[in-house]
Amino acid sequence: MTMAYTRRTKDQLAARVAQDIFDGAVVNLGIGQPTLVANHLPQGREVILQSENGILGMGPAPEAGEEDYDLINAGKQPVTLLPGGSFFHHSDSFAMMRGGHLDICVLGAFQVSATGDLANWHTGEKDAIPAVGGAMDLAIGAKQTWVMMDLLTKQGASKLVQQCTYPLTGIGCVKRVYSDLATLECTPQGLKLVDTVEGLSREELETLVGLPIAA
Repeated sequence: MTMAYTRRTKDQLAARVAQDIFDGAVVNLGIGQPTLVANHLPQGREVILQSENGILGMGPAPEAGEEDYDLINAGKQPVTLLPGGSFFHHSDSFAMMRGGHLDICVLGAFQVSATGDLANWHTGEKDAIPAVGGAMDLAIGAKQTWVMMDLLTKQGASKLVQQCTYPLTGIGCVKRVYSDLATLECTPQGLKLVDTVEGLSREELETLVGLPIAA
């Protein structure tokens, strides 16, 4: 089988995620790739970004030379603050996360099961440093949990699996997976296709993932 397609770049993937965030949403962007989403939110759409270290109303990354390292996100990257933005205690931030006040959180992942189980804090490898952070609170507390990741590992294995083999962050919490090759929904019945990159068919995607994908 010949597959002729081009993967989404990290910025293209961030723009794809941003496209689906609705006007007025309160959103937490996890560390890593998800932070790029802040730079691609459509103009004219009000999206309120929350950071678990105690910020509400984050803006995009600052211009080079304009960084203020007293103003950082949970990944210690410099950010900007939009008019009306605020700072608050870490415990207040976690109360927002745990209390169901976030419409969407966007997280990275090591594995996601077809039914939406999430594993994103530890691979079990000998030298890996476990780092759950606020992921468990976000994954269960947000009204919708989306994952943003490369579909395949560097070894070519699918990160979408029938059952996670890594320690779980949350069970049945992932609604959507946005990847460099496709966007999919996780449902109680398994994976459902939303879109793929140009040149990649659903059947080819099923071959890569090794799982059935409903149209």
